[in-house]
Amino acid sequence: MKQILIVEDDTTMNKLLSNILLAEGYKVTSAYTAAETQHCFQAATYDLVILDINLPDGSGYEVCKIIKENSHTAVIFLTANDLEQDMIKGYELGASDYITKPFSNGVLRHKVKAIFSLLENAEKEPPHKIYNDGQLMIDFSSMRATLNGNEVIFAPLEYRMLEVFTKNKGILLTRQKLLEDLWDSQEKYVDEHTLTAAISRIRGKIEKDGKKYIQTVYGMGYMFTGGGAK
Repeated sequence: MKQILIVEDDTTMNKLLSNILLAEGYKVTSAYTAAETQHCFQAATYDLVILDINLPDGSGYEVCKIIKENSHTAVIFLTANDLEQDMIKGYELGASDYITKPFSNGVLRHKVKAIFSLLENAEKEPPHKIYNDGQLMIDFSSMRATLNGNEVIFAPLEYRMLEVFTKNKGILLTRQKLLEDLWDSQEKYVDEHTLTAAISRIRGKIEKDGKKYIQTVYGMGYMFTGGGAK
């Protein structure tokens, strides 16, 4: 049974989210502050956190940062803000998606199902499915990665995107092609903003010491170059 932690200080909203997800068969735990979230992670592990940005004792962005630095738990931000810069900030911290208040029950169910579908597909991949160029190593089966021996934490969407890129090393991929490939495994929950933000996050994590892994071909798309010099 998938375990979900809901971090939302509004008790009515927290209860509503819990009831929707309990009805879908998930195990749900509720927290109302950043401090409670830390205690929950000390006591259990979670497959997904639905995280409010504005908490009474801190920012959801900071909570997300801590979660992603210490686990592979997926994060969906819950927010009243729908500004593009706020969404990009969340994606850059490793969040998988956003739900903007007010929302429909169907949107919540769809987004949660899409993320779990992605995680389950990754777990089914054969154990030999590994990319390794001597510096960057990505095991797509276990969703583990290292760069020069140091662990790198990618969000589920980032793993899927890297899988598409590494399969097509040296081949120009249009934005439309990338979106179509990602839609195939994620039930169409990827949009243009998500794609741009995910590529930016990946670059920030792996393009170190003058190495260039993803080349932008302006007006056309992207090409995975495999870590050549910039």
